[in-house]
Amino acid sequence: MTTRAARRPLIVGSGIAGLYVALRSHEFGLHPTVITKARLEESNTRYAQGGIAAAIGPDDSPARHLNDTIRAGAGLVDRAAARVLTSEAPARIADLVRYGVPFDTVEGQIALGQEAAHSRRRILHAGGDATGLSIEEALKRHVLAAGIEVRERTSLRALRPGGRDGPVAVLSDAEGRHAEVLTSQPVVLATGGAGSLYRQSSNPSIATGEGVAIAFRAGALLTDMEFIQFHPTVFWREGAPRFLITEALRGEGAVLRNNAGERFMLRQHKDAELAPRDVVARAIDREMQRTGHPCVYLDATGIPRDRLFTRFPSICHFLATYGLDPSRDPIPVTPAAHFMIGGVTTDLEGRTNVRGLYACGEVASTGVHGANRLASNSLLEGLVFGERVARQLAHPLPGAPKHSGPRVDVPWGPGEGKGREVAAFEEVRDILWNDVGIVRSATGLESALSSFERLGRVAEPARPDDLPGPLANAILTATLIARAAWTRTESRGAHYRIDFPERLPEWLRRIGLRYAPLPARRR
Repeated sequence: MTTRAARRPLIVGSGIAGLYVALRSHEFGLHPTVITKARLEESNTRYAQGGIAAAIGPDDSPARHLNDTIRAGAGLVDRAAARVLTSEAPARIADLVRYGVPFDTVEGQIALGQEAAHSRRRILHAGGDATGLSIEEALKRHVLAAGIEVRERTSLRALRPGGRDGPVAVLSDAEGRHAEVLTSQPVVLATGGAGSLYRQSSNPSIATGEGVAIAFRAGALLTDMEFIQFHPTVFWREGAPRFLITEALRGEGAVLRNNAGERFMLRQHKDAELAPRDVVARAIDREMQRTGHPCVYLDATGIPRDRLFTRFPSICHFLATYGLDPSRDPIPVTPAAHFMIGGVTTDLEGRTNVRGLYACGEVASTGVHGANRLASNSLLEGLVFGERVARQLAHPLPGAPKHSGPRVDVPWGPGEGKGREVAAFEEVRDILWNDVGIVRSATGLESALSSFERLGRVAEPARPDDLPGPLANAILTATLIARAAWTRTESRGAHYRIDFPERLPEWLRRIGLRYAPLPARRR
């Protein structure tokens, strides 16, 4: 049985997933509205350097891409989701070409780069290391040219029970004023990740995981929240911004050295610098702990200078502002929070367990990444599942995600409604980095949960009907990450427990988190 299409879907977020869903649903005859809490172009997509993966080379195939994705995911990849991702990738790349994304070419053919854990050169890039920016600009141009309604500096504040077409969406301006209620339309969450909740992060400041918290409060199931991927190489200098140094540099031959000039990855993994990201990030963290030095160094001096500056112009320009020339100077780097693997649980069409609520991109959890995302599959995920969401909006079929793993009830409820926004947010970032970071333990996780409970009591609204603010949502999202990490008593992929360092067969399952609302506190 089919249901009627709602003509005006609300799309929350303006990264690759949100813009692509907007364009495709418009092409299917719908009239979407895109809202974004900052500027239209401000998202994680803009800062994605390395590229987008797709098996389009003559020596490649979707089956090889699938195998690499599964191998990187440490046993938890949903095979059906990964097969969708890899088999539909070439068609989505064709869409980007149709939208005018200027992928780099060599002798008239799209150039393909190599990245860690990929068995073939299959990384498409644009503008050298400005792939995300190039994609976002192309999609943005088409969204504006199509006359799609875009509302900047507009935030989703809450989702409440709605009718047959979707939940009630409560919106406000960027300052939290002028609440507006929208009803009778589906809602697509494309709000991105939560990396900037960590003290060290490659993400822009808007990536605080609010979409996850809002969906959770509305009754959406979450999965895989313990899996936060840390990018191994982010520029380090005291007082400088944490600028991403793409993995593609290592794919082109750059190597990691400690402060004594030793290439330490050779003794860590057979693939050395091209090992999976979790392996490289932990190896760097161990080396920094061993030497007491605040960073390690990425040595790109073996790459020909002309190729280095042509392939990575953004990185070379950034480094020049700090007096560094990567053709002769080692680049100081450190790991940083980069990608939220888990999120709002969806099926292969982007449907959640909440009627009329969809999710795609980094905010969603399809199972496609397992416990450790394969490099350059993230932009692709936004496209592939964004296409499926757009088709579902235009031609809806009933369905909802299935979850067979353990479900953990997370009690959460009203507080005092008087948090100190700036100070408390900075405390959250420190707690996550120190206790729920690259290496975790029961002691640190229990301390983090206790601290988040204390902060939540202050920041949560006093009445259940009041709208939580950004701080309350940040604390809730941080709690969900820590709770899932505490529950998984093993080490797997991006989740490493020093007190449970082995991968265990009994944990070959995904953890679901459910909202358990607490009653109002007595005053």
